[in-house]
Amino acid sequence: MFGLKKIVGGRINVPEPEEHIAGVDITPGMALTLSAGKLTKCTGAVTPTHISIGSAASGKKVACFAVAHDQVFEVPVSAAPSALTEGSKITIATDALRVTATTTDGVATIISKNGASAVGDRMLVKF
Repeated sequence: MFGLKKIVGGRINVPEPEEHIAGVDITPGMALTLSAGKLTKCTGAVTPTHISIGSAASGKKVACFAVAHDQVFEVPVSAAPSALTEGSKITIATDALRVTATTTDGVATIISKNGASAVGDRMLVKF
């Protein structure tokens, strides 16, 4: 799950909520892409446009917020991050709730490994 930790230079850590139609079943903290009027899971080397803040079945409205360059997210890693370093760009896992340890065509920049050393540990990233 992508959890917003801070907005760089922001005085209040609250993103502006939006509401869009879910193109797939969505859970909170999911990385999403808004395309053709619907939100879909954002995976691999695709940069997310939104993060969900609610749950919704496909075809229903869901609350979310737009991803901005000044937002830092805490997110679990889906594979052992031992070879990763801060500044590496990694991809998004297929569940759209975690990042991978894959740096080829990465979209999420590691801001801090936060001591992550195992699957499920959390790191700080930004897009």
